Amino acid sequence: MADDFKALPDLASRLLGGSVVHADDDFFAARENLVSAGAPEHDPAAFGLRGKVYDGWETRRRREPGDDTAVIRLGVPGVVEGVVVDTSWFTGNFPPHVSVAATELPGYPKPDEVLGSDWTPLLSHVAVQGDAANEFAVDLGRRFTHVRLTLHPDGGVARLRVHGTPVPDPALLAGTVDLAALEHGGDVVACSDMYYAAARNLLLPGRARSTAEGWENARRRGGGNDFVTVRLAGAGVVRRVVVDTSCFVGNAPDSVSVRGADSRTDDLDDPGGWLELVPRTRVQPDTRHQFPVDQPRPVTHVRLDVFPDGGLARLRVLGELESLPTLGNGRGLGRLNRLDEGEASTELRAVCAATSWVRGMLAARPYASVEALLATSDQLVATLDDEGLAEALAAHARIGERRTGGSREDRWSRTEQAAALAAGEDLQPLLEEGNREYERRFGRVFLIRAAGRSAREMYDAQRARLGNDEETERAVVLGELAAIVRLRLEGMVDG
Repeated sequence: MADDFKALPDLASRLLGGSVVHADDDFFAARENLVSAGAPEHDPAAFGLRGKVYDGWETRRRREPGDDTAVIRLGVPGVVEGVVVDTSWFTGNFPPHVSVAATELPGYPKPDEVLGSDWTPLLSHVAVQGDAANEFAVDLGRRFTHVRLTLHPDGGVARLRVHGTPVPDPALLAGTVDLAALEHGGDVVACSDMYYAAARNLLLPGRARSTAEGWENARRRGGGNDFVTVRLAGAGVVRRVVVDTSCFVGNAPDSVSVRGADSRTDDLDDPGGWLELVPRTRVQPDTRHQFPVDQPRPVTHVRLDVFPDGGLARLRVLGELESLPTLGNGRGLGRLNRLDEGEASTELRAVCAATSWVRGMLAARPYASVEALLATSDQLVATLDDEGLAEALAAHARIGERRTGGSREDRWSRTEQAAALAAGEDLQPLLEEGNREYERRFGRVFLIRAAGRSAREMYDAQRARLGNDEETERAVVLGELAAIVRLRLEGMVDG
């Protein structure tokens, strides 16, 4: 996961369906240019009846108090992680300050309905430079459908980029959908080479009109082959794969293959853990190929291999999601999504020390909702092997054991065990003896979700569980661990 928010999709781009639904004034340059996909262009000799022609949005000079505003409907609703106010080629006519706000509205409201909604500030009256890509990170962790750009007081802006994590309406994900589509929450997480055109183009809506709108790598002169790995919108069963070489005539691959893996149970770094969805198959230039898939196991990622190299216009992975997401978002979910891998690993390991759980949680980022985060965790905990369970339990304090360290895990332990730590003189020695007896019986620390339970309830559960057989008790431990991890994740994303 890149720590640069610009590595995330531009939710406002016309390529994803973004549009400008309102502007107070666009006397000199059209509002629609704000969401154009390409870089702003400039022709020094281009003049019209209204003056210099600019590739951007430009309002007239204000002679009275006030500001100019434009409202953009995001092509894909999502959690905004950063904004770029690009004033390229505007040197003597850029706004000295801008503000950006956002709102979330259902359906397709009219401009006056959007203007009258409640707006949440993303940027408040910040200074910008002319002829520059002014970048601003955002840390709200909330889903939005529209953004409002305000110029203080007037001027020109070439592009407004709104980078973030797509969070589509779950109702639109029911039934058979394109699990890889960028607009549904899919994204490219690895690519061998994209010398000529970006791999993310494979997941854009619609048909590519040229090779520049697809993915194209350099000519491979050595061994091996090129590939793209895509994180799907969620765990789902793949029914059909579409590999489209449209527009690629002399530079299409010779053949392709598609495999799938489930990050909750599989090691994505292990080639042997990937399921075959489409075997290596010869493809034709400038052709839309459709392949049926007969694989009932859900996958969270697909890997497209091209042999030995070559370009593709689009990749479609059609199937059904295992479960539909919801629109819930914790304040800190956006932060967890954009942390670099090292920082995210450290924070997640304090929640659960099992290496396989941490890897699975990292591989499933970014999360569209808190519910998706928790569901992924539940699945990963349920499938822990003995080594993973031992790693997780080794980080947990015994019931009633006081930890004085300053780590996040120690602080969580003190909070969760408040009742046990306050146990009276009659219960404290009984809990300690129960811990020793349990460890002799099962060879591991006694684990229980302490939050919300009294010391007496924990002692009674301890005595009862000593009568379990190993298989029964292991299932109980996994259930308790899943509950503890859920509580900690909720605490993390809620700040």
